[in-house]
Amino acid sequence: MRLAFMGTPGFALPTLRALIESGAHTLELVVTQPDKQKGRGMKMLPSPVKEAALAGGLPVIQPERLKNNAEMVDALRRLALDAVIVVAYGRIIPAEMLAIPRRGFINVHASVLPALRGAAPINWAILSGYPATGVSIMQLDQGLDTGPVYLSASCPITEQDDAVTLSERLARLGADTLLEALAMIAADDIVPEPQDHARATYAPLLKKEDGLIDWTRDALTIGRMVRGLVPWPCAFTGMGGKILRIWKASYRLERHDCKPGTLIKDQGLKIACHDGFIIPELLQLEGKQVLDMHAFANGLRANKVMLGE
Repeated sequence: MRLAFMGTPGFALPTLRALIESGAHTLELVVTQPDKQKGRGMKMLPSPVKEAALAGGLPVIQPERLKNNAEMVDALRRLALDAVIVVAYGRIIPAEMLAIPRRGFINVHASVLPALRGAAPINWAILSGYPATGVSIMQLDQGLDTGPVYLSASCPITEQDDAVTLSERLARLGADTLLEALAMIAADDIVPEPQDHARATYAPLLKKEDGLIDWTRDALTIGRMVRGLVPWPCAFTGMGGKILRIWKASYRLERHDCKPGTLIKDQGLKIACHDGFIIPELLQLEGKQVLDMHAFANGLRANKVMLGE
C-alpha cells in the first residue's frame, strides 16, 4: 500500500519503524509537528519521528497548521495514497484531508475503544485502576476517537507499570497490530466495526494540577497518581514552599495516628495518607536532582516534615 505517516513523539516510533522494515508498504511522506525549543538551552530540536524518518531517508514535512492548508491538501492528492497512518500526531485532521486517501486515515489509538477516548488514554488507564488496556486500529472521522475499529489487542496493567513502561509496551503492540490490520485491509478481508458509543469513557488531556497530591486520599489512589503521571505532570506536593515531585513510590496499608502529609524518616522515608503510607522511592525537590529516598532522607534535618505547604 502507498502510505503517508503522521506522528510526533517516541510512542509513534515502533509503528514508523515497522512500516519501514515490513517491505509490504511504501512510505511516500512523513508528517510531524514543527521543531520545538527544549532543554535548558532552549535549542530547537526535532521530534523523534522526524529524526527517525530522516535517518530512514524519508521525505518529511512539518506544517505549522493543518486547517486551511492548501499546500498540504495538494501534496496528499498528488501522492495518490491508499491510506495515511496516524500515531500520536497531536493535532486534529480536517475533514477535507480525511477524504483524500483511498482508504482514509487509519489511527493507532492506545486503548481498547470505546474505552478511554481522548488525548491521554495510557495515563488514565492507570489512574482509573484498569486491570488491562490495549490498542485499537481505527478509521479516523471528525469525532473524538469515534470512528469504526478494524482491530484491537489487549495487554494487562501490572502494579509495577507506570505510564512510561506501559506506553513502551503499547507502542510495540500498536505497531504489530497495525501491520496485521493493514494486511487484512489490503486484501479486503476486514471491515471496520462501529463503536458502541453508549459504552464510551474518556481520557482528557492532562493538566498540571492533575498531579497535586491530596494526602487525605487513600494509598491506592495516590499510588496510581505516582504511576500514572510520569513523566508529566508527575505527582507532586509542597515542601517548604517548593514543589516536591515523586517519581516512583510504593504503598503500605497501615493504621496510624499521623496527620496526612507527614513525611517521616524511618529507615528511609514514608508519607502518611488516609489509610497507610506512601513509600517514595524516587523524589525531586524543585531545582534539585532526582534522588532515591535514602539520599533524600540524608539531606533532611528533621525526622518529620509536613508536606503540602
